[in-house]
Amino acid sequence: MLDPGVNVRLTSASEEFRELEARLADPVTLADPDQLRTVSQRYRELEPTIEVFAAYEARLGDLGAARELLDDADSDGRLMAQLEIDEAIAEIDRLEDQLRQLLLPSDPHAGRAVIMEIRGAEGGEEANLFARDLHDMYVAYASRRRWKVETLSLAASDLGGVNNVTFVVRGGDAWQRLKFEGGPHRVQRVPVTESQGRVHTSSATVAVLPEADEVDVTIDDSDLQIDVYRASGAGGQHVNTTDSAVRITHVPTGVVVTMQDERSQLQNRNRAMQVLRARLYELAERQRDAEMSAERRSQVGGGGRSEKIRTYNYKDNRVTDHRIGFTLYRLADVLSGDLDMVVDPLLQDERTRQLADIQG
Repeated sequence: MLDPGVNVRLTSASEEFRELEARLADPVTLADPDQLRTVSQRYRELEPTIEVFAAYEARLGDLGAARELLDDADSDGRLMAQLEIDEAIAEIDRLEDQLRQLLLPSDPHAGRAVIMEIRGAEGGEEANLFARDLHDMYVAYASRRRWKVETLSLAASDLGGVNNVTFVVRGGDAWQRLKFEGGPHRVQRVPVTESQGRVHTSSATVAVLPEADEVDVTIDDSDLQIDVYRASGAGGQHVNTTDSAVRITHVPTGVVVTMQDERSQLQNRNRAMQVLRARLYELAERQRDAEMSAERRSQVGGGGRSEKIRTYNYKDNRVTDHRIGFTLYRLADVLSGDLDMVVDPLLQDERTRQLADIQG
């Protein structure tokens, strides 16, 4: 049977649904396009839940009727009544599970593209090499999931790692599965820069941001300080002769985004604005929701070795996600892009916590 907390939520949803039906038939609502759109949207959101709840209550009625028949039936009738009871119970169990899933809070960022930023943190060049390994892992994971990846900027380090890399991942469930990756990642291994063969601990930070549309974030041009300068690093002769690099500072918040990988100033500016919108969108969310603010601030932290969401231990072929105490001895597979075996337990943990919340 459904928990009391779930029943309360379903009763409240049914009452709201009836109110919405009445409003949709009200000439006042029909005459106001904005109100009509808002009411219609909420009506469509609730409709699947109300339909399943109606089926659930109908099967409860069938179960009650079958139990009454069982008490008064002869032997043949009791057999049929028991069969009906068994079928009703099985269907009720299925509908209860469906209702719990429908009541789970929807993710406001579901379906959005994901902007990821990876930076080497503590550990010198070894941290940059680890940042490259993380980037390669996510690209391989995206390929397995048939997501599209677009690199916005990449600053290579001296030994082939990356100082920082920013890229976009596009896919229907990309946000749902990558949102858990934000935070400090720690690696324990013998670095290629170590001649004595000792295991070192290094770290890299991963930031995960939902891509924001222009309608999500209003940016006043007067709030932007835009600097152009000559790009540096790899890129050929053009890099050294053209002021194509762009640095955009959002003066009210102090958020700074730099892009220099593209050959044209316009392309770099467009990419910088893409990342700026995502950062400002995330910042606005933190300001609106104190709980989310604490969670997001803890994502990246200082990148210190003592802070981590996940540890990759090469000696033991081990991956440990510290948030849920999950350990897997298949490090090589995870780094090659088989990340679902780590993400699935995180998704299950999220659903378990959400179900506990709705059940009161």
